[in-house]
Amino acid sequence: MTATRGLEGVVATTSAISSIKDDVLTYRGYSIQDLTEQSTFEETVYLLWNGELPTADQLASLKKDLAENANVPEQLFDSMRNSPLEHVHPMAVLRSAISTLGIYDPDAEQMDKASNRAKAIRIQASIATIVAGFARIRKGLDPIAPNPKLTFAANFLYMLNGRIPNNLESGMFDKALILHADHELNASTFTARVCVATLSDMYSGITSAIGALKGPLHGGANEQVMRMLEEIGSIEWVDDYILNALENKKKIMGFGHRVYKNGDPRARILKSMARAISEMNGDMHLFELSQKIEKLMKEKKGLLPNTDFYSATLYDSLGIDHDLFTPVFAISRTSGWAAHILEQYNDNRLIRPRAEYNGPRLRRLLPVQQR
Repeated sequence: MTATRGLEGVVATTSAISSIKDDVLTYRGYSIQDLTEQSTFEETVYLLWNGELPTADQLASLKKDLAENANVPEQLFDSMRNSPLEHVHPMAVLRSAISTLGIYDPDAEQMDKASNRAKAIRIQASIATIVAGFARIRKGLDPIAPNPKLTFAANFLYMLNGRIPNNLESGMFDKALILHADHELNASTFTARVCVATLSDMYSGITSAIGALKGPLHGGANEQVMRMLEEIGSIEWVDDYILNALENKKKIMGFGHRVYKNGDPRARILKSMARAISEMNGDMHLFELSQKIEKLMKEKKGLLPNTDFYSATLYDSLGIDHDLFTPVFAISRTSGWAAHILEQYNDNRLIRPRAEYNGPRLRRLLPVQQR
């Protein structure tokens, strides 16, 4: 056996959900560009879970199901109120909340197809309510009940900020949700599949995925990008900051990708979205700061931005707290995780790789008195 660090280049399974080929990302055969231009997040959820885009009736049914399952047990919010709000990270709260949510689902342990799809609906619908509710609770505010008349994207921003967003805001956020919905066999998706391959339940699978997404080398990268932008502060300081970081071998978050060699297609879409929302707000500071960093990184390292880089500017412009960037990522990616979990259940085999041993050879065990 020969080990491959990080499983780079290793094909671990087959999947019909999403594909990255020649730097083109597709969901079920549809390009991410077409989906963001002509579809909605709800349509994308249906596509990921069912393999085809919905008819008008199927879409209406999904929207109704999501709206009816958007409320969460009040005990979840009570638990948040009793948590150490002064230092707890939202991803830790989200991880615990989704796990706890399974306790209140009487069908959590049912493994038939209908029950699993119902769980996917419940988790997808409630995760936005959980994130928005915690964001308000830690500010001393009460959670806002979901509005069934709003789209999924608009409803989250409404529950978060207490006002119905305008069309540009909700449209931009909807596109961001589509862009982050799935991404082949990334770390959190692989974690979810490994978990449910043991025939564990969907709540366990999603909780496991959230744990993997929490790391700064995966979903947490966009929060780190925002931290970097704040540290730089002024466009005049970009050169000194980036060059000093490179000289000291410090990783610049939001650049490069293990799979994409000619640039992340999601980053290009997010860049145009970040520009549009910044122009609407009349504040181009962060966008121009980001542009200068992008130019410098291309010149010095030949690296292009990935999806985390401009999503930071976009989310900040939408009024989303910086430590909520990764939970927002999780709201979107839940659709992809659920799709992969359903696919794993449909053709399951326990995922159990081997490890190349590099420890001591077989040794004689001596009694404790002789050691």
